[in-house]
Amino acid sequence: MAAVGDARGARPVSPASTLAVLERALTVYRRVWRGSVFSGFLFPVMFLVAFGIGVGGRVGQVGGVDYLAWIVPGVLAATAFQTAVGECAFPVFGDFRWTRAYHAMRATPVRVGDMVAGWLLYIVVRVEIATAAFLLVSALFGALRSPWAPLTPLVCALVALAAAAPMMGVAARVEHDGWFALVFRFVVIPSTLFGGVFFPVERLPAVVRPLAWLSPLWHGAELNRAATLGGVPPWPVAAHLGVLVAFAAAGAVLAWRCFSRRLED
Repeated sequence: MAAVGDARGARPVSPASTLAVLERALTVYRRVWRGSVFSGFLFPVMFLVAFGIGVGGRVGQVGGVDYLAWIVPGVLAATAFQTAVGECAFPVFGDFRWTRAYHAMRATPVRVGDMVAGWLLYIVVRVEIATAAFLLVSALFGALRSPWAPLTPLVCALVALAAAAPMMGVAARVEHDGWFALVFRFVVIPSTLFGGVFFPVERLPAVVRPLAWLSPLWHGAELNRAATLGGVPPWPVAAHLGVLVAFAAAGAVLAWRCFSRRLED
């Protein structure tokens, strides 16, 4: 994120201005956090109980472990993915179209790169809070089988950045919030269903598997699974991480460009 510059080309991201954007986002969240308790914490836990225990009782084992332990890392990654997309859809769109908060920031020393970096830091904070709570519940269920499990918050942060950065660009450029329904229907839901969260991607038809490999959610789910179960991911760890970093970096550039163009309107 430090490499993201300003549209006027004056300087790289300012840490002070970036933290100011983060502080503003956290101040707003402090007022509305109760509305996210269900989607960010209770819903994943209920999902874990329903699928891990309910469905898991019929599924039995997957990959040599019980279904509850197998599904936890995928749900962790999916929570990070969905939270990031959701927090970068209507909130970013609204700050451009409804409240014009970004236009107000533009009248201050805050630059475009600071806006992008500050919001991405906020997304990481949001995801890490949800991840930590979910990990605690998973541990109580006995679903963490490896001492590497504490690395999953880092993986979830990467998944969040890989999903949030390009979504910020989309939210900055679309003219109507109806576009988000298409994103959720044709990107978020298919990624969640076929991204290795509920069943191994290897069970998909061979012709469809590359679509799953293109999703940052699959890479995050497999890295989380290796961390919580102590196994080896399908691809080398560096390859999984490389895909997530590439999504985040390309998305940050896209977001910066889209923010710059929108702020010229």
